[in-house]
This record gives sequence, C-alpha cells and structure tokens, in this order.
Amino acid sequence: MPPLAILSALADEQAGLAELLTSPQVVQHAGRDFHTGSLHGQPVVLALSRIGKVAAATTATALIERFGVRAVVFTGVAGGLAQGVAVGDMVVASAFVQHDMDASPLFPRFEVPLYGKALFATNAALHQQLLAAAQAVLSTANTHVHHTAKVHTGLVASGDRFVSSAAEVAMLCGLLPHALAVEMEGAAVAQVCHDYGVPFAAVRTISDRADDDAHVDFMQFVRTVAGPYAQALLLQFLQRLPQTA
Repeated sequence: MPPLAILSALADEQAGLAELLTSPQVVQHAGRDFHTGSLHGQPVVLALSRIGKVAAATTATALIERFGVRAVVFTGVAGGLAQGVAVGDMVVASAFVQHDMDASPLFPRFEVPLYGKALFATNAALHQQLLAAAQAVLSTANTHVHHTAKVHTGLVASGDRFVSSAAEVAMLCGLLPHALAVEMEGAAVAQVCHDYGVPFAAVRTISDRADDDAHVDFMQFVRTVAGPYAQALLLQFLQRLPQTA
C-alpha cells in the first residue's frame, strides 16, 4: 500500500511522531528530510512543508512524485478569523482559498488563473475521518481544562503573510466572510493535490486570533498544545483507516 503523507509546517507541530515510527528511515530529497516508516499500522511519510505557499507546494510535489503517497494530511496551527473560533479550537478544513491571490481585472479576485475557481475542496472521506478524530481528541481534552474547545469545519484562507493585526482580520472577514481561519500553506497543498488527483485533508488548531497579540507565546502554544493535539489526533485518525496487516 502506498504511504500516507503527514505534513506540518513546523517541527514542533510534529513533535514526537518520528520517534513513534516502526522501521524508520530518513530520505533526503529536494533539500528536505522525509521520515518513512509505519505509524499505528499505516505506512507513512512525515515531512515539514516549511512556511509559505511556495515551500509547501514544493514539499507536496516531492511527496507525490518521489514517494507516490496515496493521500496528504496536514496538521498544524492557524489564526482564528470567524466569531466563535477561539484559541484551542480545531478547524477541519472543507476547502481552501488564497486570500492574497488577485489577478484582477484579468480574473476575479481570489480566483486562481486558468482554473476557473477560487476554492479547492478537501477530500470528503478524509475530511469526515479527520473531523471524527478531532472531536474524539477534544472530548477527552475538555475534561481537563476550563475552556470548552470546539471543532469547526469550513473554509480556511492561506496567504504569504503572518496575519497579526485586528485591522487585517477585519479586512479578511469582510472579503471572505465564510473563512474560519487563516494560515500560510494549506491552499498551496490543496492546489498541488488537485493537480495530481491526490486526496487531501487538513486540520488546524487555533493558536491565536490573528490580531495584534498573535505573536505572543506563539511557539509556546505550538509546543505545549498544538503538538500534543496533533499526535493524539493522528492516532485517532489512523485508527479509523483500513489496516495494512
């Protein structure tokens, strides 16, 4: 069975996963380290997309071309946009849009030129499995914290900038009123997977509200909350897939 790709932007978002691999190997390709092996009975490739759409597209292409992955799953963090999307919540993306794509007046704003669309949907089956996994993780986590974290599903916006001001959040909400969260890689991976016909799904833990305080304790949140969430979520997700044995 071809491997499943597990992708994150930052090392702390995948903390501890490589150590859990059975029969691990490290393959260097395209200037990146790819960790192959088996995780919870599934053949997988772990990779870091790095930050930004170009780096993410390069990594996604390498996963497909070099490793022949059967699907790509992205885990990581994002800034919350929509009202009610709070720090500690999870967003399982149903589709992605590039909020900084603007080839107007030749094409409508946000539309990717020559594709005839602005939104790239995630795979429906993988989306449902990630959604169930996220709900299982938070149902356990919520028994230990005062804030009741929630799972949301919907549109996620990607762009090559770290959104960190209330003014920009207000602008994005006005332009993309259905967007739940903002990050820097997902739309690029969604487009690459669309081009190759490879199923793609993504889940993001909300690390901040993408406002003027977005940079405060960002990395501490990734290490202490998002990383452990990702590991627990992937365990739940992989258990829902057909076993190879």
